[in-house]
Amino acid sequence: MPETGASPLPQTPPAHSPLFRAEHFVWLTARVLEQRLFAYLFLNGGPDPVETALDAYRNADGGYGHALDPDLRGPVSQPLHTAHALRVLDAVGRCGGQRVERVCRYLTSVSTPEGALPAVTPAQRGYPTAPFMKVLDAPPGELLTTGPVVGLLHRNEVWHAWLFRATDFCWQAVESLQAPHPDEIQAALAFLDSAPDRPRAQATADRLGRLVREQRLAALDPSNPTPGAHHFPHDYARTPDSLARVWFTDAEMSRSLDFLATEQQEDGGWPTPGHPWAPTTALEARPLATIRALQTLRAHGREVG
Repeated sequence: MPETGASPLPQTPPAHSPLFRAEHFVWLTARVLEQRLFAYLFLNGGPDPVETALDAYRNADGGYGHALDPDLRGPVSQPLHTAHALRVLDAVGRCGGQRVERVCRYLTSVSTPEGALPAVTPAQRGYPTAPFMKVLDAPPGELLTTGPVVGLLHRNEVWHAWLFRATDFCWQAVESLQAPHPDEIQAALAFLDSAPDRPRAQATADRLGRLVREQRLAALDPSNPTPGAHHFPHDYARTPDSLARVWFTDAEMSRSLDFLATEQQEDGGWPTPGHPWAPTTALEARPLATIRALQTLRAHGREVG
């Protein structure tokens, strides 16, 4: 019998279910952080072990480094690592308090003059970096980096001086999108889904939804994909309450989720998008993709085990 006050015993998913196969993949390949996060999300694990594992990536400046985002190697803090850390804290209900106050101080220290976050700061120079990420002396602010962080902090009702200018930057960037890349749409949604001004967010999301359909930025029928379209409805509407959900019919969303479910590989994991640039990064990225796929399927009511 477990001792009084001990953590609940892990739940075991049904054998051969998607979750059972994914669990085997995670224990086989994932870093400790993703193992702990998987256990919290799907196996009745606690949040404390997740926070403990995440602390290994935290630096004295309040940011996070040490290849937390697999595409940026080396120990130095970077906005993308720090955004990843905030997503983990959000997932376990710990996105607040002094920890996030320190994070906001770090974000302030690396922001551009307009209050936005660059993708990569010059501190990354000299460390292995994905070839599609450029290390510049004066990097510009990016919606891809800033939007998800601002949205996440608003969702957790975090109030910090950094958020005022960063929020203004996001509104300007999102409302000026005309021929966006799908990744920009995803970053915009991460902001809009939690932006405090709900009527403005709704109107802006409606416009982006029209762009997605007009410019064919989503493969609406995975069995007959639009040439060049590598994003699907579930990539935009990761939860049913996302503003992007109304962009797609029930049939389109169902086909998309069916496709996501069939993407689970023989080893139990889901593939990562794009082309891996190093063996280690590919190995570390797949558990992240696997957890996200399971979260998306479960959020939409699909049985995973």
